[in-house]
Amino acid sequence: MTEKASSLKETFEAYLKQAEEASFSGWDFSYVYSAGRIAETPLKWNYYTGVMPYLRRAEAMLDMGTGGGEMLFRFQPLPPTTYATEQYRPNVAVAKKKLEPLGVKVFEIEEEKEPPFNSKLPFENEFFDLIINRHEAYYPPELVRLLKPGGTFITQQVGSLNLKTLVQFFLGKTIPLSNWNLKSAVDELESAGFRIVRQLEDVQHYRFYDIGAIVYLLKAIPWTLGDFTGEEFTVERYRDRLWELHLKICEDGYYDTPRHRFLVIAGK
Repeated sequence: MTEKASSLKETFEAYLKQAEEASFSGWDFSYVYSAGRIAETPLKWNYYTGVMPYLRRAEAMLDMGTGGGEMLFRFQPLPPTTYATEQYRPNVAVAKKKLEPLGVKVFEIEEEKEPPFNSKLPFENEFFDLIINRHEAYYPPELVRLLKPGGTFITQQVGSLNLKTLVQFFLGKTIPLSNWNLKSAVDELESAGFRIVRQLEDVQHYRFYDIGAIVYLLKAIPWTLGDFTGEEFTVERYRDRLWELHLKICEDGYYDTPRHRFLVIAGK
């Protein structure tokens, strides 16, 4: 083995070991983002500033899919009545620890395998002035049930183009895409009776600077590949592909894959 090949192999193994040993809690990716190992093109909007004017006027608010409560925590002071839901069990205890001292009640919602998702939430009719949702599934008729007349639903969603080329690289084949984008979301909400206040969509890219950052991301969200194979991501299962991608990153300096987001603000 040449000195260069030996160095590439050593670096590869070091990145894999580091990524597998790194802890991940809630929905906090600062381990790789703070070091600039993953970069994203800025979106056309900011979720925080989009939500803030509505949050300041709300008396009762629901945060759907709060993760570890990281984003909701940043909105302090919160409305007098604030609830949060979370389906991913490892996040629930993290969210409760972060949010309950603020007076937020966190509800663990059973994960659903098939749509409609979040179709039976444990809250009274017309209870909320505001429902916010960042990257969580929702069912428009249930939102109509939960919101007061004049209430607002705000969601930022991950579109179906997200990570497409990365997933296809690991699977070694073209994958079918769902039709989850701004138009389909707007059509669903309007069909349920919502009035669309604002709508934006952005397709840019993630840029990965090392293979360890990719492993860390896929370890944190293992269903990214599991949705297509039925098997969640593990290093050993995809070691050959990881090595190939490591060589490509070392040669080019980075690897890009699509990042797809859209934002909808809708009024009841």
